[in-house]
Amino acid sequence: MRRNIAVLFLAAVAAFFAARWWMRPRAEKPVEQAAFTEASIDPALWSKRFPFEYEGYRQGIRVPEFSEMRGHAYSLKEREETDRITDSRLMRMFSGRPKERPQPAACLACHGASTEFFRTAGEGGSRLPFFEARRQVTQPVACIDCHDPAGLRLHLTRPAFIKARPTPSPTEQDLRTLVCAQCHAEYYLAGPERTVTLPWAKGLKAEDIEGYYDGLGFRDWDHAETGAPVLKAQHPQFEMWSQGIHARSGVACADCHMPRERRGAIHLTVHAAGSPRRTLDRSCVPCHRAEARELQARIDAIQLRTKRLEDRALTALLALFDDIHRAREAGFPEARLRKAQEWHRKAQWRLNFVMADSSHGFHAPQEAARLLAEAIDCARQGQLSLP
Repeated sequence: MRRNIAVLFLAAVAAFFAARWWMRPRAEKPVEQAAFTEASIDPALWSKRFPFEYEGYRQGIRVPEFSEMRGHAYSLKEREETDRITDSRLMRMFSGRPKERPQPAACLACHGASTEFFRTAGEGGSRLPFFEARRQVTQPVACIDCHDPAGLRLHLTRPAFIKARPTPSPTEQDLRTLVCAQCHAEYYLAGPERTVTLPWAKGLKAEDIEGYYDGLGFRDWDHAETGAPVLKAQHPQFEMWSQGIHARSGVACADCHMPRERRGAIHLTVHAAGSPRRTLDRSCVPCHRAEARELQARIDAIQLRTKRLEDRALTALLALFDDIHRAREAGFPEARLRKAQEWHRKAQWRLNFVMADSSHGFHAPQEAARLLAEAIDCARQGQLSLP
């Protein structure tokens, strides 16, 4: 009996010291941090150090209008394959708009990780054929387009934006908007070099940009039905946001579209950039302190009202088309139609500016309503100006 007790005691002591030895602190090999340079263009290189952010970036979002995923990781694919206009009313609105062939490489200024390409190609790079330049720009919008590879902080990389809106010392919060505004903004291709240019010399409002274009005598094309020299808004999200309450309150693009998510003891920015509708609990509730259901109802109300105003503005614009078309068929000289064509240009620009923003009015509800009201008025003024 004593022998068994002694054996058990020795076994327990041995197990105790074995466990202490097994659980001893170990000198772990330090994890080697990836060093990034200007050549670290492929996002996969960044994934080893930032797996959570890379997962969100690659994940993207599913948009109802498309059958495939969309997001920054799909920016090249989207540029090469997407043709969005299917509404017959919008097809009339853009009637006669020519397709630029070959497409210029200027599109890659925002649709790809192209900073190194344009630095090497110089000013003439923008006018190269798209698919010729595409062979050199192999990655979509990537980590390096927003993050400094040396310090990893947000930074600005797009020459057109830096030239149009120099910001001497933006804060980190400012940059959470400005890195987005580099591409999510109105632009045009200037001169024979087809240089991407932001038309902000007079201001950021729709009429400021219109005045800038008027001063240049610029047009995107002559409308096939009315002959008016019309403009095409690109994607003026930054301009519309800048007129809204969130901009005045210091809320950045990333606060809503790329909210932070808690992982353990830290908060990380989700890089699956998309609509705040999908992340109300993290995008909206922390500031508004209201239930997600109530906030969703507010969003729905703003966007429904904006959509109804868009429909009314489009109805008024198409009525102007019909009246100008009838006047041309009746043989009225173009000189007598010029005033109506000027009103057409104004009406279509305001309507298109709101629609191209793609927030359905949410970025700046009052500004969207103002522009759509002016679009309706301009279209009706055009009708009244006809002989």
